[in-house]
Amino acid sequence: MRNRRPPAAPTARPRRDPRRASAPARPAAQPSDAPRHGLARVLSKAGLCSRTEAARWIGEGRVTVDGRTINNPEFPIIDGRHVVRVDGQPLDAPRRLHIVLNKPRGLVTTAQDEQGRDTVYRCFDGAGLPWLAPVGRLDKASEGLLLFSNDPQWAARLTDPSTGPDKTYHVQIDAIPDAAQLAALCSGVDDDGEFLRARQARLLRSGDKTAWLEVVLEEGRNRHIRRLLAAFDINVLRLVRVGIGRLPLGTLAKGAWRELEPHELDLLTATADVAVAGT
Repeated sequence: MRNRRPPAAPTARPRRDPRRASAPARPAAQPSDAPRHGLARVLSKAGLCSRTEAARWIGEGRVTVDGRTINNPEFPIIDGRHVVRVDGQPLDAPRRLHIVLNKPRGLVTTAQDEQGRDTVYRCFDGAGLPWLAPVGRLDKASEGLLLFSNDPQWAARLTDPSTGPDKTYHVQIDAIPDAAQLAALCSGVDDDGEFLRARQARLLRSGDKTAWLEVVLEEGRNRHIRRLLAAFDINVLRLVRVGIGRLPLGTLAKGAWRELEPHELDLLTATADVAVAGT
């Protein structure tokens, strides 16, 4: 009988070190996501229209992204990765405009008024201007210097309390204030939890029962001057904004408008730079 060799002992497998257990492969590092902005905001920032108007255009099916009609105003857009068109036309920003208007009394500072009142845009009828937004506001009863632009970054800089220029007003009131009252306007008052003050207040001229003041504000709140004076039982008869920073209203006729000159843009920019340096 042929001798049989005993079966070979099984080869011992190396013991697995639990500390070296294989882990799932780590994905390659991905670049951080690029900033995304809602479609309506992109149209507005391009200076084509307001964000409300942009949302209406999108709802009407006038806007496409990469050839596809988008009806969602918040559809995310990544800069440089999408082709946006309005009515089939590429999204080219219009020429930046900076307009100064001598606002008449009785007009509201809005594009559309729910109560059907006349708005400041009546002053631009027939001018063929692109969409412009007010840079700041004047209430219906106020008049004077009001800026408009389709440059959102420029407008934001001028209206930001930390970088925006002072505003100067001439105010007719139904009283003759003394020095103590003028000082009190600069000291300020609390009005329903909101602190109101003037940076400067001085008497320009006075009559028997009325006077004109020059009031300078560094931050304009809603009906700021009217509420501040009312706290001292003083009523405003007329309120005219005559300057923003170093830019004066000048001799511009009531209801008239014009483009700002380059040196005037420099005046406003210089004012903002001074404000930033002082913070």
